[in-house]
Amino acid sequence: MRGLPCSPLPILLLLLQPWETQLQFEGPRCRTGPLDLVFVIDSSRSVRPFEFETMRQFLVGLLRRLDVGPNATRVGVIQYSSQVQSVFRLGAFSRREDMERAIRALVPLAQGTMTGLAIQYAMNVAFSVAEGARPLEARVPRVAVIVTDGRPQDRVAEVAAQARASGIEIYAVGVQRADVGSLRAMASPPLDEHVFLVESFDLIQEFGLQFQGRLCGKNLCAEGGHGCQHQCVSSPGTFHCTCNPGYQLAADHKGCLVIDHCSFGNHSCQHECVSTLGGPRCRCREGHELLPDGRSCHARDLCNGIDHGCEFQCVSDGLTYRCLCPDGRQLQADGKSCNRCREGHVDLVLLVDGSKSVRPQNFELVKRFVNQIVDFLDVSPEGTRVGMVQFSSRVRTEFPLGRYGTAAEVKQAVLAVEYMERGTMTGLALRHMVEHSFSEAQGARPRVLNVPRVGLVFTDGRSQDDISVWAARAKEEGIVMYAVGVGKAVEEELREIASEPAELHVSYSPDFSTMTHLLENLKGSICPEEGISAGTELRSPCECESLVEFQGRTLGALESLTQNHIL
Repeated sequence: MRGLPCSPLPILLLLLQPWETQLQFEGPRCRTGPLDLVFVIDSSRSVRPFEFETMRQFLVGLLRRLDVGPNATRVGVIQYSSQVQSVFRLGAFSRREDMERAIRALVPLAQGTMTGLAIQYAMNVAFSVAEGARPLEARVPRVAVIVTDGRPQDRVAEVAAQARASGIEIYAVGVQRADVGSLRAMASPPLDEHVFLVESFDLIQEFGLQFQGRLCGKNLCAEGGHGCQHQCVSSPGTFHCTCNPGYQLAADHKGCLVIDHCSFGNHSCQHECVSTLGGPRCRCREGHELLPDGRSCHARDLCNGIDHGCEFQCVSDGLTYRCLCPDGRQLQADGKSCNRCREGHVDLVLLVDGSKSVRPQNFELVKRFVNQIVDFLDVSPEGTRVGMVQFSSRVRTEFPLGRYGTAAEVKQAVLAVEYMERGTMTGLALRHMVEHSFSEAQGARPRVLNVPRVGLVFTDGRSQDDISVWAARAKEEGIVMYAVGVGKAVEEELREIASEPAELHVSYSPDFSTMTHLLENLKGSICPEEGISAGTELRSPCECESLVEFQGRTLGALESLTQNHIL
């Protein structure tokens, strides 16, 4: 091994002293300026357990001599065999104790020796800004120390050349059985400063002794007089100045100026650009809000996030909002409520998916949604009756149509429902609804009264049984069916469950983002008076209007959930 001239390897030097030697070494830690250092450790099956322990000890000993910190030396460790594993990334720890704990917990992979794969990972991942490396423009040296004891089982020359071209300085340390040719193919030039070979893991301390004298070389930044306004970065025999985030180096290469990011003209802000230390930031004019892309603006939806009080629909007009009523009804003097002929009579059964895929937190949100619907209804024995059925691998009636006579009682019962989990037997749930839920014994009103029967199905996945027979049977029985799908719900199944036309009775979105509803067409799909038979006879257009109102309010509640990111 040749002696080393002055070179930026303050880290590598430490690598070379055993655990016991480190504990006995006295003196202050070396301060060599900011450095991003990643150790690439061979933990293939050829590295014996006691050898791996020796390597672990010298890594821990090394940390004892480093000036570790977010603005000093950042350390990352990866190990490899047939695969690559990050032990901890550059930005993971700022305390030496946390690094030592992670190294002591390290378990060798004990497989092949894919050194080229490890270099590729170091270049693309370990030295990325996302992993904690400082940006290239900060001019902080990037150093990779590869320690291996065998011949690589993949190609290393090409990927090592790419890593060096990206600004990474590579030191290749071979132990015992290492292939010298591969070490030379990996290392940065000059090779006599970056390639090292020792006879065994036990002799690593001899390698370390050769670098002790160079470990604490002269730090020009520490001596003062550099003139850097913000930060001084020391390199062997020289130094350079860098600036804090949001600033750029002045023409004298020492002073720092605030970066006016907006003056570059490439901010793409729709309204206004504001320059900050962290970069350009877009701002919208009054009455508008920033979209998730951080550049575009749209009129603020005042209906979302305030108690607007609109009975039917709220429409935002930028700086204000207004209430709307459905066709055939007029806005009252309070500007919020709508006139009506009378409260509609509806028997409503809610079929709620309680399968395992829904998850407990989302099931709680579904219960909240059900109670929002109840808030819109005239719940009473003579008005609207509500029943609830939960299904998974089995079906359970939570409460029948005839049990509760007030909205408060229904809401309290909904909150008390317990999540079932397990499978998704939607067909079984539809059969239960048709055969039991709308029976007079369960509280449904007799058919001679012509009270509309409505089924509302909530599901988030594909049914595990056949739904076709009982979906068709429900509609044959005159039940107006709605299907609301979320996440992995299957659109074909939703359409098969829902009444015609499907466009007015099916809602689907991964996050309830949009609900398709056309209330004008909804009348024609329900009321025989409008010329389309839906299998349900209503006693008067007023009842038809009430059912349309119920549907409009239900879909409005869905949209309210969407805007509040409930599911």
